[in-house]
Amino acid sequence: MRKLFCLLTALVITCAMYAQRTYIYCGRFIDVKKLEVQKEITIITEGNLIADVQKGYVAAGTGDKTIDLKDATVMPGLIDMHVHLETETNPNRYMETFTFNPADYAFQSVVFAERTLLSGFTTVRDLGGSGVNIALRNAINKGLIKGPRVYTAGKSIATTGGHADPTNGYRRDLMGDPGPEYGVINGADEAAKAVRQRYKEGSDVIKITASGGVLSVAKSGENPQFTEAEMKAIVATAKDYGFKVAAHCHGAEAMKRAVRAGVSCIEHGTYMDDETMELMKQYGTYFVPTIIAGKSVADSAKKPGYFPPLVTPKALAIGPKIQGTFAKAYKAGVKIAFGTDAGVYAHGRNWLEFVYMNEAGMPALETIRAATLHAADLLGTSDIIGCIEKGKLADIIAVNGNPATDLSSMGKVKFVMKNGVVYKQD
Repeated sequence: MRKLFCLLTALVITCAMYAQRTYIYCGRFIDVKKLEVQKEITIITEGNLIADVQKGYVAAGTGDKTIDLKDATVMPGLIDMHVHLETETNPNRYMETFTFNPADYAFQSVVFAERTLLSGFTTVRDLGGSGVNIALRNAINKGLIKGPRVYTAGKSIATTGGHADPTNGYRRDLMGDPGPEYGVINGADEAAKAVRQRYKEGSDVIKITASGGVLSVAKSGENPQFTEAEMKAIVATAKDYGFKVAAHCHGAEAMKRAVRAGVSCIEHGTYMDDETMELMKQYGTYFVPTIIAGKSVADSAKKPGYFPPLVTPKALAIGPKIQGTFAKAYKAGVKIAFGTDAGVYAHGRNWLEFVYMNEAGMPALETIRAATLHAADLLGTSDIIGCIEKGKLADIIAVNGNPATDLSSMGKVKFVMKNGVVYKQD
């Protein structure tokens, strides 16, 4: 009898736990599918899931929680499709390669991750670091530290001397000849091996540097750096292993090769021409513009000594062009997903990208859709995140003000819930 009583008691407690819900009262609610701001909505969460979304302020049951956001604008947790959580720009950044241990990157990444989460970004795609980003993701998933849900590329894949060759700018005896293990390839066979190495290390996505880049210590910022055969080998191998491929590109020729090879998205896209835009529409390739990164590196380049001499002219030439390219691509109908290249500027200011996208012609609510619904589609996670509806993960944020009329309010985050857990409530 005593055993039966204990079992019944446990069952009652378990049922009560599962029955407990949180009722979130939203003064304004952004429906990213309908692209409209609705008033007086109740979001009901249970555990880490959204149980229901109802019109009006629905009365909570006995024992349920309530969160009053009647004076705020509520929307899905934001997704930044291009961040680098291990590092942050500073005038000594290039010396850190020689002075930092992996633990140094790890400890500062903890700070950057929490700052990103508290600014409303509940999910990010980390597109390249040393591999510490994989450990960071794991620590967040285990609940050891606070941060966004991370999908990471681990180490980016480059060619010898290419944008993500980690030994660019070193003296000869330190350069060596890094290979696929370090994300540096030459030829289709090494390209496939590098993808498999990323799989072995635990990456979630593949990132290639299809063209030269701004911040690498190398002369060109836009020359193509992979053959089409190498990129096709990467995409084919990535498909076998369940990866999507993101391509860093500034130059038009590199973009065309990448799109034809089957990458999922083009990052930056500075010198994108009309032919490339048409090709991207034909293949359904997303564009992740990173306007704030362009503006930030151009500003930093104006400070004497901030960048090495090879980098400064590239930053001044390429940085200011990205916003104009975005305007043309949006007008042409290229699919857009939100991404900022956080780390190239100070983490936590990701929200400024909304303002810059809007300045270039994208309506305010569409910029938010790019950081929710469209970003989730590109990430391949539309079944669990990207909008607020029954059955999705409870990733919910709120801001003071109304972003539909003033996008600066995206920098005034007052509430953050990720996976049903409240991390910020002002």
